[in-house]
Amino acid sequence: MNNPDYNFQRWHGTLLFWAVILVGVLVNTVMLSLLPKIESVILILHVLGFFAILIPLVYMAPHGTASDVFTVFVNGGGWKTTGLSFFVGISGNMSEEIANASINVPRSMMASVILNGTLGFAMLIAVLFCLGDIESAIETPTGYPFLAIFQTGVQSLGGSTTMGAIVAVMGVCATIAFVATSSRMTWSFARDHGLPFWRHLSKVEPRSSIPLVSVLTTVTISCLLALINIGSSTAFNQVISLTINGLYASYLVVCGLLLYRRLTGAIATPTTYETNPKLVTESASGETDVVNLTWGRFHVPGALGVGINAAGCAYMVVILFFSFWPPTASPTAAEMNYSVLVTGFVIIFSIIYYQLYARKIYKGPLVEI
Repeated sequence: MNNPDYNFQRWHGTLLFWAVILVGVLVNTVMLSLLPKIESVILILHVLGFFAILIPLVYMAPHGTASDVFTVFVNGGGWKTTGLSFFVGISGNMSEEIANASINVPRSMMASVILNGTLGFAMLIAVLFCLGDIESAIETPTGYPFLAIFQTGVQSLGGSTTMGAIVAVMGVCATIAFVATSSRMTWSFARDHGLPFWRHLSKVEPRSSIPLVSVLTTVTISCLLALINIGSSTAFNQVISLTINGLYASYLVVCGLLLYRRLTGAIATPTTYETNPKLVTESASGETDVVNLTWGRFHVPGALGVGINAAGCAYMVVILFFSFWPPTASPTAAEMNYSVLVTGFVIIFSIIYYQLYARKIYKGPLVEI
């Protein structure tokens, strides 16, 4: 945007990707003791950055009409109905380290949803009113329509560059949390003997209490995947799109099992689970075991909880189904969505791995007392 003569090469993007990953690794290893303070600063920047973009955009950009924003629908994929186009387009953890996690984690999750949902919806409405010519924004030479919207709105190259820089900085900050989350999830599952090479991945550095092997493993895989971008940006985007499938599939499994346990009465209060006959099972050796499934201090009881779980499952089924669809009704080979193929491969590999080896050592989550 600032240098029209710049000739972008795909390997430039890969090197930039590696640089951002390096920042996340440094914060999660060398600067780990400062992570809570850094995340607090990121939260402040997040809120200030929101207003730094919203206010100039709303104040300086020409506004569309409410009719255009709320009643005009664009079917850019060539689908037979606007509703089908909507569903195709819409698809476009560290609890063990938190004190009093059973209360603080749910609170932080709900606060995050409320805060980011409010800010995101406000920004969405503002951008739609200040959108201008949507075709010009999509066809911008930069390849990033939001930059074209900023520049058209504020009519200033410096101003739009600053607004774009805020988005870029927040993306880098998000990578810090991504590295922390992915490495801890890898370590946690490896500790439960659920991953290949779990003996190595579950190691924790005694001096720093950092799951260093898991951190390095996750970032190494990410850096290797970034090499795909050098050969084909389309293939790289297909790999990135797998995050949607993986996230919603994991959410659906958890929410579905919780709904099943609710409906079968297999979750009791802490004071009654030992005497609840539905929670008593008999092992292969004939010994009677009590299944310790109890509600924590933060849950929605009764029919309301069942309804929320059922609605969540229905939503995730729809999103997961349409996340495998291509972006257009008549895609080319390069535009085709191949994520269903890769997702299927991962599922088949996981089943084979479990049947041949993991079922002999994986006994479920380990509870440390």
